[in-house]
Amino acid sequence: TPDGGARPKTAPGAMMAFANDARSELMQENDQLRARASKADELQGKLEDALDDLDQWNGAKATRLIDPERIGRSQFANRHALNFAGVEFEQLKAEIQNAGGNVQPIKVRALTSSDETLTYEIVFGHRRHEACRQLKLPVLAVVDNLDDKALFVEMDRENRARKDLSAWEQGAMYRRALEKKLYPSNRKLAEAIGVDLGALGKALALANLPEDVVSAFPSPLELQFRWAKPLSDALSADPNGVLARARELKTQAGRVGAREVFERLIARGGQGVEPFNPPISIQIEVAGQRAGTVAVTAKGGAIVTIEPGVITVAEAEPLANLLTGFLAKQKGRQ
Repeated sequence: TPDGGARPKTAPGAMMAFANDARSELMQENDQLRARASKADELQGKLEDALDDLDQWNGAKATRLIDPERIGRSQFANRHALNFAGVEFEQLKAEIQNAGGNVQPIKVRALTSSDETLTYEIVFGHRRHEACRQLKLPVLAVVDNLDDKALFVEMDRENRARKDLSAWEQGAMYRRALEKKLYPSNRKLAEAIGVDLGALGKALALANLPEDVVSAFPSPLELQFRWAKPLSDALSADPNGVLARARELKTQAGRVGAREVFERLIARGGQGVEPFNPPISIQIEVAGQRAGTVAVTAKGGAIVTIEPGVITVAEAEPLANLLTGFLAKQKGRQ
C-alpha cells in the first residue's frame, strides 16, 4: 500500500488497493498540473506587463554619445553667431558642464557626403552642440533618418517651441528654405510649418533687408517683427536716404541702441541723417511736491499732464491761455 502497510490478501481487497493507488497518483498529477497552470498564468501576466512597457517605447529612437567634431551645422542653420556668446550661452555651458553633458539630447541625421570629418548634420540643438564642442564633451544625440523637408519642419517647430529664436533668424531660415526650393511659395511654406502667413512675411522682410541696414543695428537679433513694414516702406520711398543713414549709423556701432537706429532709419526729410530726439519727461514741482509732467516725444511733440487736485475746473482755462501765449511767442521767434 502507499503507506507501506500490508497488502490485502483477497481479490476484492487487492482491487480496492489498486484503485486507491491510481486515485492517489491522479491526484498528484492534478496538483502538479494546477501548479504548472498557475505558473503559466504568472508568466503570462509578466509577459503582458513587459509588452505594455515595450509599447510605451514604440517609435522611440535610441540616443548615443557622439564626438561633436563629427557633427556639422545644418544647411538650414538659423542660429546667428551671437547666440554662441554672452551671458545666456555661458549659463548653458555651465549647466552642461555641471551635468557632465547635455541632458536634453540634440537631433542629428547621417550625412551622405564623403566628408571624412563630418558624419552627421544637426536637425536641432545647435547651441547645445556648440556648448559641448567648446567643453570638449561628447554630445548626447538622437540619430534620425529625415529628408530636407522633415528636417526643416522639425527644426522650425523645435525653435519656435523654445521661443528663443529672433525674428531675423526665423526670416533667414524661411528664406533659405525658399531658396532651396523646399516650398514653391510663402503660402505653402506657412501651411507646412503652421505659422501665420503675415508673420512669415514680416520675418522674410527682415531677413531680406540690405546688409547695410542690418549691420546698422547693434545686433540683427534685436530686429523686431513690427519694424519690418516701416523699414520696407522707407526703403521703397527713399532707398538712397535709408542706406546713407544706415552707413552713418554703422560708424556709431555700440553707441546707438536698436530702437534709435530704427527711428533714424525711417526718418524722412532734411539732408543726411535726420536728428533724433529721444523721448524725455520733465517733472513740474510746486513747493517741493510733484504737480505734473511735460513729456517730449521722439517725434518732437509734447504732452502736458497735471496731477489730480492741483488745479480746479475754473483754472483750466487760464492755464490754457498761458500755454497759448507761450506757444504763440515761440512761433513768433521762428
